[in-house]
Amino acid sequence: MTTPSTSPATTPRPSPRTTATYIGTATVLLRIGGLTVLTDPAFDQAPAAYPAVRPLRRTAGPALDASLLPPVDLVLLSHDQHADNLDHSGREVLARAGRILTTPEAAARLGGRAEGLAPWESREITAGGTTVRITATPARHGPEGTEQATGPVTGFVVEHETGTLYVSGDTVRHDALAAIGERFALDTAFLHFGDAHFPSTGDRAFSLSAAEGAALARTLGARTVVPLHFDSWDHLAEDPARITAAFAADPRLAGTLRWLEPGVPEEL
Repeated sequence: MTTPSTSPATTPRPSPRTTATYIGTATVLLRIGGLTVLTDPAFDQAPAAYPAVRPLRRTAGPALDASLLPPVDLVLLSHDQHADNLDHSGREVLARAGRILTTPEAAARLGGRAEGLAPWESREITAGGTTVRITATPARHGPEGTEQATGPVTGFVVEHETGTLYVSGDTVRHDALAAIGERFALDTAFLHFGDAHFPSTGDRAFSLSAAEGAALARTLGARTVVPLHFDSWDHLAEDPARITAAFAADPRLAGTLRWLEPGVPEEL
Protein backbone atom coordinates (compact mmCIF):
# COMPACT_ATOMS: atom_id res chain seq x y z
CA MET A 1 0.00 0.00 0.00
CA THR A 2 1.38 3.38 -0.97
CA THR A 3 1.21 6.22 1.53
CA PRO A 4 0.16 9.55 -0.04
CA SER A 5 2.91 12.12 -0.22
CA THR A 6 2.87 14.88 2.41
CA SER A 7 5.96 16.70 1.19
CA PRO A 8 6.14 20.50 1.55
CA ALA A 9 5.48 20.80 -2.18
CA THR A 10 1.95 19.47 -1.70
CA THR A 11 1.17 20.98 1.71
CA PRO A 12 -0.89 24.20 1.49
CA ARG A 13 1.00 27.21 2.76
CA PRO A 14 -0.93 29.14 5.45
CA SER A 15 -2.03 32.65 4.47
CA PRO A 16 -0.04 35.42 6.16
CA ARG A 17 -1.82 37.24 8.97
CA THR A 18 -2.42 40.97 8.80
CA THR A 19 -2.73 42.91 12.06
CA ALA A 20 -3.21 46.59 12.82
CA THR A 21 -2.28 48.41 16.03
CA TYR A 22 -3.81 51.88 16.40
CA ILE A 23 -1.24 54.12 18.10
CA GLY A 24 -3.03 57.47 17.82
CA THR A 25 -4.15 60.14 15.35
CA ALA A 26 -2.92 58.87 11.95
CA THR A 27 -0.31 56.43 13.28
CA VAL A 28 -0.96 52.72 12.75
CA LEU A 29 1.44 49.79 12.99
CA LEU A 30 0.65 47.15 10.36
CA ARG A 31 2.06 43.64 10.30
CA ILE A 32 1.46 42.03 6.90
CA GLY A 33 2.97 38.58 7.04
CA GLY A 34 6.64 39.22 7.77
CA LEU A 35 6.52 42.90 6.76
CA THR A 36 6.20 45.74 9.30
CA VAL A 37 4.62 48.96 8.05
CA LEU A 38 4.06 52.21 9.98
CA THR A 39 1.84 55.09 8.88
CA ASP A 40 2.38 58.80 9.66
CA PRO A 41 4.65 58.47 12.73
CA ALA A 42 3.75 60.93 15.49
CA PHE A 43 5.05 59.83 18.90
CA ASP A 44 5.66 63.00 20.95
CA GLN A 45 4.23 62.95 24.45
CA ALA A 46 1.46 65.38 25.42
CA PRO A 47 0.94 68.18 26.03
CA ALA A 48 2.99 69.53 23.15
CA ALA A 49 2.73 72.72 21.09
CA TYR A 50 3.94 73.33 17.54
CA PRO A 51 4.14 77.01 16.54
CA ALA A 52 3.19 77.78 12.94
CA VAL A 53 0.89 79.99 10.87
CA ARG A 54 -1.81 77.59 12.08
CA PRO A 55 -0.34 76.34 15.38
CA LEU A 56 -1.05 72.79 16.53
CA ARG A 57 -1.40 71.48 20.08
CA ARG A 58 -1.30 67.83 21.08
CA THR A 59 -3.58 66.99 24.02
CA ALA A 60 -3.05 63.22 24.39
CA GLY A 61 0.01 61.08 23.82
CA PRO A 62 0.43 57.91 21.72
CA ALA A 63 -0.80 54.53 22.92
CA LEU A 64 2.65 53.06 22.27
CA ASP A 65 6.01 54.71 22.90
CA ALA A 66 8.34 54.87 19.91
CA SER A 67 10.99 52.96 21.88
CA LEU A 68 8.69 49.90 21.89
CA LEU A 69 8.31 49.68 18.12
CA PRO A 70 9.67 46.61 16.34
CA PRO A 71 12.08 47.24 13.44
CA VAL A 72 10.07 49.08 10.77
CA ASP A 73 10.53 47.93 7.19
CA LEU A 74 8.42 50.64 5.57
CA VAL A 75 6.89 53.98 6.55
CA LEU A 76 3.92 55.30 4.56
CA LEU A 77 4.06 59.06 5.15
CA SER A 78 1.11 61.02 3.79
CA HIS A 79 2.97 64.33 4.25
CA ASP A 80 5.76 65.82 6.34
CA GLN A 81 4.60 69.40 6.88
CA HIS A 82 2.24 68.94 9.86
CA ALA A 83 3.21 67.65 13.30
CA ASP A 84 0.10 65.51 13.76
CA ASN A 85 1.39 63.34 10.91
CA LEU A 86 5.14 63.66 11.52
CA ASP A 87 6.53 65.12 14.75
CA HIS A 88 9.96 65.27 16.40
CA SER A 89 9.87 61.69 17.69
CA GLY A 90 8.44 60.52 14.37
CA ARG A 91 11.44 61.92 12.54
CA GLU A 92 13.66 59.78 14.76
CA VAL A 93 11.56 56.76 13.75
CA LEU A 94 12.07 57.66 10.08
CA ALA A 95 15.82 57.64 10.60
CA ARG A 96 15.64 53.97 11.63
CA ALA A 97 13.11 52.76 9.04
CA GLY A 98 14.08 50.58 6.11
CA ARG A 99 12.22 52.59 3.45
CA ILE A 100 9.92 55.61 3.33
CA LEU A 101 7.28 56.31 0.69
CA THR A 102 5.73 59.77 0.61
CA THR A 103 5.05 62.73 -1.71
CA PRO A 104 7.85 63.85 -4.07
CA GLU A 105 8.06 67.16 -2.20
CA ALA A 106 8.43 65.49 1.20
CA ALA A 107 11.03 63.08 -0.18
CA ALA A 108 13.10 66.02 -1.44
CA ARG A 109 13.02 67.60 2.02
CA LEU A 110 13.68 64.39 3.94
CA GLY A 111 16.36 62.88 1.70
CA GLY A 112 17.97 59.56 2.61
CA ARG A 113 15.67 56.56 2.18
CA ALA A 114 12.58 58.67 1.43
CA GLU A 115 11.11 58.10 -2.03
CA GLY A 116 8.38 60.23 -3.56
CA LEU A 117 5.46 58.80 -5.50
CA ALA A 118 3.13 60.72 -7.78
CA PRO A 119 -0.55 59.71 -7.78
CA TRP A 120 -1.04 56.18 -9.25
CA GLU A 121 2.69 55.47 -9.21
CA SER A 122 3.54 52.09 -7.60
CA ARG A 123 6.42 50.29 -5.92
CA GLU A 124 6.89 46.69 -4.81
CA ILE A 125 8.41 46.19 -1.36
CA THR A 126 9.68 42.88 0.01
CA ALA A 127 10.74 42.19 3.61
CA GLY A 128 10.46 39.20 5.91
CA GLY A 129 9.45 36.98 3.01
CA THR A 130 6.39 39.14 2.24
CA THR A 131 5.90 41.29 -0.87
CA VAL A 132 3.41 44.13 -1.12
CA ARG A 133 2.59 46.53 -3.91
CA ILE A 134 2.13 50.16 -2.83
CA THR A 135 0.27 52.63 -5.04
CA ALA A 136 0.06 56.34 -4.26
CA THR A 137 -3.46 57.77 -4.46
CA PRO A 138 -4.87 61.30 -4.80
CA ALA A 139 -5.50 63.38 -1.68
CA ARG A 140 -6.31 67.04 -1.08
CA HIS A 141 -5.78 68.49 2.39
CA GLY A 142 -8.54 71.11 2.30
CA PRO A 143 -11.04 72.93 0.12
CA GLU A 144 -10.19 73.52 -3.52
CA GLY A 145 -7.84 76.47 -3.80
CA THR A 146 -6.04 75.87 -0.47
CA GLU A 147 -3.42 73.50 -1.87
CA GLN A 148 -0.65 76.10 -1.77
CA ALA A 149 -1.29 76.73 1.93
CA THR A 150 -1.74 73.11 3.03
CA GLY A 151 0.91 71.51 0.85
CA PRO A 152 0.74 68.22 -1.06
CA VAL A 153 -0.58 65.02 0.52
CA THR A 154 -0.86 61.44 -0.66
CA GLY A 155 -2.84 58.37 0.23
CA PHE A 156 -1.76 54.77 -0.34
CA VAL A 157 -3.22 51.47 -1.49
CA VAL A 158 -1.39 48.40 -0.18
CA GLU A 159 -1.97 45.18 -2.13
CA HIS A 160 -0.77 41.93 -0.59
CA GLU A 161 -1.38 38.22 -0.94
CA THR A 162 -4.61 38.09 1.02
CA GLY A 163 -6.12 41.55 0.74
CA THR A 164 -6.02 45.20 -0.24
CA LEU A 165 -5.78 48.11 2.20
CA TYR A 166 -6.31 51.84 1.63
CA VAL A 167 -4.88 54.61 3.82
CA SER A 168 -6.45 57.93 2.87
CA GLY A 169 -3.95 60.40 4.27
CA ASP A 170 -5.31 63.78 5.38
CA THR A 171 -7.88 64.59 2.73
CA VAL A 172 -11.31 66.05 2.20
CA ARG A 173 -13.77 64.31 -0.08
CA HIS A 174 -13.31 65.31 -3.71
CA ASP A 175 -13.96 63.84 -7.15
CA ALA A 176 -10.50 62.32 -7.69
CA LEU A 177 -11.07 59.84 -4.83
CA ALA A 178 -13.76 58.01 -6.79
CA ALA A 179 -11.11 56.42 -9.01
CA ILE A 180 -9.68 54.52 -6.01
CA GLY A 181 -12.81 52.41 -5.65
CA GLU A 182 -12.93 51.93 -9.42
CA ARG A 183 -9.33 50.68 -9.64
CA PHE A 184 -9.15 48.54 -6.50
CA ALA A 185 -11.36 46.07 -4.63
CA LEU A 186 -10.70 47.32 -1.10
CA ASP A 187 -10.91 45.09 1.95
CA THR A 188 -10.07 47.71 4.62
CA ALA A 189 -10.04 51.50 4.30
CA PHE A 190 -8.26 53.55 6.97
CA LEU A 191 -9.91 56.99 6.69
CA HIS A 192 -8.55 60.20 8.22
CA PHE A 193 -11.48 61.93 9.94
CA GLY A 194 -11.33 64.77 12.48
CA ASP A 195 -13.18 67.53 10.59
CA ALA A 196 -10.03 69.64 11.15
CA HIS A 197 -10.70 73.36 11.69
CA PHE A 198 -8.58 76.38 12.64
CA PRO A 199 -9.70 79.73 14.07
CA SER A 200 -7.96 81.60 11.24
CA THR A 201 -9.79 79.71 8.47
CA GLY A 202 -13.37 79.90 9.73
CA ASP A 203 -15.72 77.13 8.62
CA ARG A 204 -13.34 75.57 6.08
CA ALA A 205 -12.49 71.95 6.96
CA PHE A 206 -9.14 70.28 6.26
CA SER A 207 -10.01 66.61 6.83
CA LEU A 208 -13.05 64.36 6.56
CA SER A 209 -16.13 65.05 8.66
CA ALA A 210 -18.36 62.18 9.74
CA ALA A 211 -20.75 62.83 6.85
CA GLU A 212 -17.96 63.15 4.29
CA GLY A 213 -16.33 59.97 5.56
CA ALA A 214 -19.55 58.02 5.26
CA ALA A 215 -20.09 59.33 1.73
CA LEU A 216 -16.52 58.40 0.79
CA ALA A 217 -17.00 54.93 2.26
CA ARG A 218 -19.97 54.40 -0.05
CA THR A 219 -17.88 55.50 -3.04
CA LEU A 220 -14.93 53.28 -2.14
CA GLY A 221 -16.98 50.16 -1.45
CA ALA A 222 -14.54 48.85 1.18
CA ARG A 223 -15.76 45.94 3.28
CA THR A 224 -14.37 47.52 6.47
CA VAL A 225 -13.69 51.17 7.40
CA VAL A 226 -11.34 52.01 10.26
CA PRO A 227 -11.46 55.64 11.52
CA LEU A 228 -8.14 57.41 12.15
CA HIS A 229 -7.11 61.03 12.84
CA PHE A 230 -10.07 61.94 15.05
CA ASP A 231 -8.52 62.61 18.46
CA SER A 232 -5.61 63.88 20.58
CA TRP A 233 -5.27 67.36 19.01
CA ASP A 234 -7.07 70.67 19.48
CA HIS A 235 -7.83 71.11 15.76
CA LEU A 236 -9.63 67.77 15.38
CA ALA A 237 -13.22 68.71 16.08
CA GLU A 238 -15.20 65.59 15.12
CA ASP A 239 -16.85 63.67 17.97
CA PRO A 240 -16.33 59.93 17.34
CA ALA A 241 -19.99 59.38 18.22
CA ARG A 242 -20.93 61.40 15.13
CA ILE A 243 -18.85 59.08 12.95
CA THR A 244 -20.68 56.07 14.36
CA ALA A 245 -24.03 57.80 13.84
CA ALA A 246 -23.22 58.76 10.23
CA PHE A 247 -22.44 55.15 9.34
CA ALA A 248 -25.42 53.76 11.27
CA ALA A 249 -27.74 56.10 9.37
CA ASP A 250 -26.99 54.45 6.02
CA PRO A 251 -28.10 50.80 5.60
CA ARG A 252 -25.56 50.43 2.78
CA LEU A 253 -22.77 50.86 5.36
CA ALA A 254 -24.14 48.37 7.89
CA GLY A 255 -21.35 46.40 9.52
CA THR A 256 -18.52 48.28 7.80
CA LEU A 257 -17.32 50.55 10.63
CA ARG A 258 -14.64 49.16 12.94
CA TRP A 259 -12.99 50.98 15.84
CA LEU A 260 -9.55 49.76 16.90
CA GLU A 261 -8.59 49.72 20.57
CA PRO A 262 -5.47 51.89 21.01
CA GLY A 263 -2.28 49.93 21.56
CA VAL A 264 -3.82 46.51 20.91
CA PRO A 265 -2.87 44.46 17.78
CA GLU A 266 -6.06 43.37 16.03
CA GLU A 267 -6.31 40.99 13.10
CA LEU A 268 -7.90 42.44 9.96
